[in-house]
Amino acid sequence: MTMNPLALIVDDEPDIRELLEITLNRMQIDCCLAESVSQAHALLEKHRFALCLTDMNLPDGSGIDLVQHIQKHHPQTPVAVITAYGSMETAVIALKAGAFDFVSKPVELGHLRELVRSALQLATPAGQANATEEDARLLGQSAPIRELKETIRKLARSQAPVYISGESGTGKEVVARLIHDWGPRAAKPFIPVNCGAIPSELMESEFFGHKKGSFTGATEDKQGLFQAAHEGTLFLDEVADLPLAMQVKLLRTIQEKTVRPVGHSKEIPVNVRILSATHKDLAAEVAAGRFRQDLFYRINVIQVRIPALRERGNDIIYLAETFLGRLSADWGIRQPSLNAAAKEALKSYPFPGNVRELQNTLERALTLCDGNTILPEHLQLQEVSHDDAAAGTPTPLSVPALDPSAAGNSLEDYLMSVEKSMILKALDETRWNRTAAARKLGMTFRSLRYRLKKLGLDDGSDTDDSES
Repeated sequence: MTMNPLALIVDDEPDIRELLEITLNRMQIDCCLAESVSQAHALLEKHRFALCLTDMNLPDGSGIDLVQHIQKHHPQTPVAVITAYGSMETAVIALKAGAFDFVSKPVELGHLRELVRSALQLATPAGQANATEEDARLLGQSAPIRELKETIRKLARSQAPVYISGESGTGKEVVARLIHDWGPRAAKPFIPVNCGAIPSELMESEFFGHKKGSFTGATEDKQGLFQAAHEGTLFLDEVADLPLAMQVKLLRTIQEKTVRPVGHSKEIPVNVRILSATHKDLAAEVAAGRFRQDLFYRINVIQVRIPALRERGNDIIYLAETFLGRLSADWGIRQPSLNAAAKEALKSYPFPGNVRELQNTLERALTLCDGNTILPEHLQLQEVSHDDAAAGTPTPLSVPALDPSAAGNSLEDYLMSVEKSMILKALDETRWNRTAAARKLGMTFRSLRYRLKKLGLDDGSDTDDSES
């Protein structure tokens, strides 16, 4: 016989207790009722609860006291607090204390049922496995990474908004995806959005959707990012780049848990967990008046800092060998080893671009290495001061002036067009003898072959061109 889940309801108002009990009973959840913190403590000693719903104001204490008690003594039991209408500050305090989520009075039953379903998923074997399994996306055994993994496991059990800070290239989206994948929303959408990449005039439509005919070019109804992430997670990357006008609308949506598509007259409920990140100092942006303090307070309920690669000790070598293995497998070649000098060079380099720069460095080294050993000269590490590294910015290089008419307007597009032009010129001058072209360009045949494939110029042949 299957046992129903058991919930603890704590509220000193009989009507509220009855409403919550009836709602949960209809969801096939049994309930124990308490009207004070002391009664709740006694019931927690007798039973194992799948979740707890508690009011904030109780005769002998507060809901925060109960949240902290359960966090310490019954950490597997998710707790949601019931707050007064519009009391966002109280809700944020509860989330910081470890509450799973919150619901405002008067209790909206649809939202309550969604909250309860999410909480129950944490108690399932699948939900527990999500939070304990190792994941190849976050590699490393250093103390900072072990601490980060443990933090992610804890945050995955919560619905609190999380602000992820860290230098460029540290893996902020990787951490956001793990928080989503290890939590009860794992089966629902994870929607990442780069806030700095959306034109300001399209931002409201992108986030909230629009109705057909609401503006010029709106030829059909469009679902916004919040609706696309319903019951899942919305990851706001580079959130500091949001214009102030959009910050106001975003704050309202987060607080009210509703969106109004452009051209619509009605609010649409959305159930979305918000994760955000930026490489900028968001507190400094607030101080400079470029980011709203109330929005910062709302999205920065819990902050996670990702350590820079230079803070991770021997993880650098472990990551390097792992990336070399993956690249070699992708290219169908034997994996070369790093010699002792190359390992020392990697460990002493400050990596202002962090993990992303390490990956690019090893990809370059693999193309330049002809034998089975990668030497320091294959790494081609730049001269970087530790001040630049701490700021996450490499020492500027001397590069040709960017021609606005070049392919695209991004530096990456421009450099790729220059590289393609030089390679085509060398191939034309050598009548497409790739060995001779590689010599002319001052690179190895393997390096040229990789670049041809990357630029879409490969003819499919993997054999060397002998100069017969």
